[in-house]
Amino acid sequence: VQLQASGGGLVQAGGSLRLSCAASSRTGASYSMGWFRQVPGREREFVAAISVTGTLTYYADSVKGRFTISRDNAKNMMYLQMNNLKPEDMAVYYCAADLSAREMSTMSSDSIRFWGQGTLVTVSS
Repeated sequence: VQLQASGGGLVQAGGSLRLSCAASSRTGASYSMGWFRQVPGREREFVAAISVTGTLTYYADSVKGRFTISRDNAKNMMYLQMNNLKPEDMAVYYCAADLSAREMSTMSSDSIRFWGQGTLVTVSS
């Protein structure tokens, strides 16, 4: 399974960004997907996850109401729409895939099966 994240960049606080994750053809049909983020010196933390069909979504409390995860299985893509960005959202964002979206929201990031490379989100205050 291969995942490729993109869409990071520099944005002012209060602004928006949309991250994208391109998945290899088998991933979209077989795995739940999600986003995690990491800042230097801290553990990678859960941000959002979405089930295979897209009917179930999970969010970290810190992003609820501001971020929206979605997927387009026909295009093998997953997205993270980030609105009202805050300086504390600044991190490297990683896309991930595993069997259960609900479990992705609670398990240690060390247990996640598949990772893409990160994309840096910088939020200026």
